[in-house]
Amino acid sequence: MRVERVPFRLICAATAAVFLAACGQKQSAPPPQTPEVGVVTVEPQVVPVTTELPGRTSAFLVAEVRARVDGIVLRREFTEGAEVKAGQRLYKIDPAPYIAALNNAKATLAKAQANLATTTAQASRYKVLVAANAVSKQDYDNAVAAQGQAAADVAAGKAAVDTAQINLGYTDVTSPITGRIGISSVTPGAYVQASQATLLSTVQQLDPVYVNLTQSSLEGLKLRREIQEGRLKTSGIHAAKVTLVLEDGRAYAETGKLQFSDVTVDQTTGSVTIRAIFQNKDRVLLPGMFVRARIEEGVNEKALLVPQIGVTHDQKGQPTALVVGPDDKVSLRQLVATTTYQSNWVVESGLNPGDRVIVQGTEKVRPGATVKPVAAQLPATPASGAEAQGAPAASGAQTAQAASAASGAQ
Repeated sequence: MRVERVPFRLICAATAAVFLAACGQKQSAPPPQTPEVGVVTVEPQVVPVTTELPGRTSAFLVAEVRARVDGIVLRREFTEGAEVKAGQRLYKIDPAPYIAALNNAKATLAKAQANLATTTAQASRYKVLVAANAVSKQDYDNAVAAQGQAAADVAAGKAAVDTAQINLGYTDVTSPITGRIGISSVTPGAYVQASQATLLSTVQQLDPVYVNLTQSSLEGLKLRREIQEGRLKTSGIHAAKVTLVLEDGRAYAETGKLQFSDVTVDQTTGSVTIRAIFQNKDRVLLPGMFVRARIEEGVNEKALLVPQIGVTHDQKGQPTALVVGPDDKVSLRQLVATTTYQSNWVVESGLNPGDRVIVQGTEKVRPGATVKPVAAQLPATPASGAEAQGAPAASGAQTAQAASAASGAQ
């Protein structure tokens, strides 16, 4: 087999050609493009400020029905759990002993009245006789004193009759208020005592109904400071509205009003009590239910909103955002944002009006990089829940009602 040798000059020429071709391909590659990012320009906006607080419902009026006389319960005249009217008879206690006591008091009164008539007539006669010196002055004085004692006995007899009538009336145990009655604690045949104030049942008025809320005193201090600095505008002490979220997550149909805020901070929990009142015609709210209340506090006229997708958190949990500067370079900003409104963070510090925050394409850039900013295309945020009713997401501030009450509204 014969092997032919390739001339060296041909090998060099081929190598040079391949090298030049590779260099030509490298030189013809296009330069890297500037990444395009979607930005939003933050501007001051008017945002309602709300807070969400836990609480429990309580009845507007609560009346404990108790025995006021001793005796045997003859019958119960209501259905447990039903609505009762003020003055409606609930129980009947055996009246026989009190009828006898009333009759005895009336007899005693009649005896005292007869004695008064006798002593009055005697005093009248002695008055004439003492003027003629027919009787002694001492006898006349004794007659007048007997008349006065007889009059006092009549007054005591009338009081005894009144007392006996009152006690007889207490054998009809009536409802002191209009409301819904609960479980009966006694049955017919039970012996009840006035001295122990035996509890028979409880009547509660459920329309309207109270909602007692608890709030941190620290948040109340923050609210008052924001009002003083002019960052928060309130609409008056009686204008704060409250909406409820029930235990099943549904919103309560009625809107309530704040009544007052306690002026004393609980030393154990560091919180104050706030009370709201709601109409409850359908009896949806029952005493003791756990609810969450969203309270309108006022309006923040200089709020800076950043979409939540444009805010991340560092390893320490602090919120951060990427901002495009005037030279189209990216910088990292530390933010202070503790509240939300719809799908946005309300930024308290870290941004200035006019800043361009990256909300799309954040994964493609790093601080210091040059980017091509374009207006971000964000989907419309549907209003839901409390926001559909004008209530934004919860913040940490105390209610304007509470702030006004705590600062001197007694």
